[in-house]
Amino acid sequence: LIQFHPALSIYINTLSSTESSTISGNRTLVSPGDDFELGFFTPGTSSRWYLGIWYKKISQRTYVWVANRDTPLSNAVGTLKISGNNLVLLGDSNKSVWSTNLTRGNERSPVVAELLANGNFVLRFSNNNDTSGFLWQSFDYPTDTLLPEMKLGYDLKKGLNRFLTSWRNSDDPSSGSISYKLDPQRGMPEFYLLKEGSRAHRSGPWNGVQFYGIPEDQKLSYMVYDFTENSEEVAYSFRMTNNNIYSRLKINSDEYLDRLTWTPTSNAWNLFWSAPVDTRCDVYMACGPDAYCDVNTSPVCNCIQGFKPTDEQQWDLSDPSSGCIRKTGLSCGGDGFTRMKKMKLPETRMAIVDRSIGVKKCEKRCLSDCNCTAFANADIRNGGTGCVIWTRELEDIRTYSPADLGQDLYVRLAASDLVKTRNEYGKII
Repeated sequence: LIQFHPALSIYINTLSSTESSTISGNRTLVSPGDDFELGFFTPGTSSRWYLGIWYKKISQRTYVWVANRDTPLSNAVGTLKISGNNLVLLGDSNKSVWSTNLTRGNERSPVVAELLANGNFVLRFSNNNDTSGFLWQSFDYPTDTLLPEMKLGYDLKKGLNRFLTSWRNSDDPSSGSISYKLDPQRGMPEFYLLKEGSRAHRSGPWNGVQFYGIPEDQKLSYMVYDFTENSEEVAYSFRMTNNNIYSRLKINSDEYLDRLTWTPTSNAWNLFWSAPVDTRCDVYMACGPDAYCDVNTSPVCNCIQGFKPTDEQQWDLSDPSSGCIRKTGLSCGGDGFTRMKKMKLPETRMAIVDRSIGVKKCEKRCLSDCNCTAFANADIRNGGTGCVIWTRELEDIRTYSPADLGQDLYVRLAASDLVKTRNEYGKII
């Protein structure tokens, strides 16, 4: 076994098919640039052992990935090695507790495992350095942390949905009850914070700049966000343009998605933001269908203009979950729209999306469809492009304060429920 002495600063970032790494041997892999380290660890007061990746330069041990989170080693006996074309973690009496589980490959080229500079642990043929040629990568199997260049969402070619799942608690990396997952639904993809599988918070759809429910600060010069939606993938990622700053997204067992950032001067993880931001209006379906949540009103739940509470008594008892109903049914002719500003768009699971038309054509299309209940732009850039049409109840809506983004939502109403305004000549418009 090879022992490493930090003073010599010769860090190895690959494990070849002839080598193994053991708990007792204390051997680790260190990424080029020294940012990440992979090895065996035992968290907090736990007596169980895990194979994981952490930041090397940070004194406060911060784990970003765990291989065997749900199959820990019960004592300090563990070996990581390459067997065939797989990475295998062996415990007591050489029993496999975790493996990369690949069926592919009878190639003659030897396989190596490598910890890359960005913290991605990959398995590849030793003669193939191309990222598309990885046999397996840890970035495809996140635990609770999203690192720069990692993707959250679907890889349609591999049939993978990459999502975050919290640790059970700070001493136990096993899968907790909170997850953060992309739902590539028929309408527009949205992220959901799930508690034991049930929806607790919705990000809202990508608007061309951001997800409203992921409160990224667009003014940061050192961070770039990206959302890709095509035939191969539907995925969110971010990258850093300043390598001296570390930043990560983490899903916590306390039901929050946190943006944490470490700068060389701070010597601590700074909490940049947490989502959900508001415990009242960011709760999934806080106000029931055809109602919206507004933190500046009391109570926070309100019926959309032209709607009234479905159950007045329930609303009086501060239970708005039944939502609202129309005062006047739509006639499919002579209807108009009320414009709601600074809105989080309704859930788009069943919405119809057409990116080829603008807001004027969108309005026409909505009026020509008797089932259409509302419409909005799909993308807020360049004054607004694309068209989203809802054909049923509008769910999980909230307003944003002027400082935030939010966008215009046009809700269809019967003519009698539209606000009539008099112009300067006293004529009703």
